[in-house]
Amino acid sequence: MLNGTSPIVILVIVANVLFSMKGFDDYTFLDKFKFQVGRVKGDEKIRMLTSGFLHVDWMHLILNMYVLYMFGDMVAHKLGGAYFLIIYFGSLLAGSLYTLHYHKDEPYYSAVGASGAVSGILYASILLVPGMELYLFFIPIPIPGYIFAVGYLLYSIYGMKKQVGNIGHAAHLGGTIGGFAFTLLLTPILFTTNTILVVLLAVPIILLLLFGDKLKSL
Repeated sequence: MLNGTSPIVILVIVANVLFSMKGFDDYTFLDKFKFQVGRVKGDEKIRMLTSGFLHVDWMHLILNMYVLYMFGDMVAHKLGGAYFLIIYFGSLLAGSLYTLHYHKDEPYYSAVGASGAVSGILYASILLVPGMELYLFFIPIPIPGYIFAVGYLLYSIYGMKKQVGNIGHAAHLGGTIGGFAFTLLLTPILFTTNTILVVLLAVPIILLLLFGDKLKSL
């Protein structure tokens, strides 16, 4: 199954698995490195990075790593391992920054998971392969990647507003913004080759950046 998979992607997956397993067995370790608003606003900025390599359980870990395997390899093969890492870690940090901003008045808000980084990689792959089609559970017809991307973003906005499930929706959104921005910075030719797709994906992101703070008051 891993034949031909980029070694960089495999390395990131292995790192996530090892650190997450350590956190499963050692709550002190998890608590020390998870994202927590109060701690991050203090002198523990490293949590913005380390929290992205921890997960709450096996299902959380497997889902994120499966999506990373499916789409990360696409990005790594299209752009190379170095650019993949820039997008991955840029999206991870963007997810943490957006989470910190949105929950800035909740010092005990905490989160873990690679969802921000994975969301960024997902968006990068859709930008790089505009004809991509995805199959979702229980839906037997393919969904164009750009429709999935917009729907995913809108669901994350709704989830962030309504606090749906035990999910870091703000990290998803921040990671999406990071993946979108870093991919375009690294491959600006997409502005001319995939102009319509770039504009389509940019509109909800721009609206989120302009009006995201108003979500809490709605």
